[in-house]
Amino acid sequence: MNRSSYLAMAALCAFAVNVNPALAAPQITGEYIESRSCDVYTGPCFANGELGLTGKEALMAWKVDQGTFNGVKLDGLTVALVLEASDTLGTNAGFRNKPKTLASVLLVDKQASGEQSAALQAFVRDAAPELAKNVKKVESVAMTLSNDHLSGHGLFEAENLARIETRKVAQGDCICTNEAVFYPPLTKVQNFQPAYCLESTFEGTGLNTTWSIYNKRGAFLATFRR
Repeated sequence: MNRSSYLAMAALCAFAVNVNPALAAPQITGEYIESRSCDVYTGPCFANGELGLTGKEALMAWKVDQGTFNGVKLDGLTVALVLEASDTLGTNAGFRNKPKTLASVLLVDKQASGEQSAALQAFVRDAAPELAKNVKKVESVAMTLSNDHLSGHGLFEAENLARIETRKVAQGDCICTNEAVFYPPLTKVQNFQPAYCLESTFEGTGLNTTWSIYNKRGAFLATFRR
């Protein structure tokens, strides 16, 4: 091996040593669930029929399995973002919707300390910066989130303020046979799958609306790592 080849190989090895540990070690990981007031798993014709009429509300929740954010340990804690917009939320390959107004409420795990609460809020603003620009209220509540990805069953509960329950999308849920994920999740997640939303409710304050939505193809289960 000549000197130039040796130096090139040494540089590649040094790059691998410097990069690989960072790729293999995310700071924070956990479970994610999302519900929307429109069908996210649907055919284009049905989606076009709902555009501008539904999908203006959404509920997103993260449960930290393990990890830190801003140097604060958040293992086992949950945080949620409730959204109300003036137009259908979400984008797909064919169009990009941008509501004129967008407001949100942050629900923070009641078990969190003051430092952890601040870190959870910062995490949501980092994970969904555009959606969390106009937070109208921050509320501390008891929350639980559990996802069974194999069965498609997800359950998020925030006392009497918010709830999501899902099941797996079944063959009988298809109407036009052209169904696909028309709207992807509202934030960057991994391993996402559409789910049938048995129930999505928000009965809290801070927004101009509350809702109770049943039986829509309007949810996602996923994991996150950052």
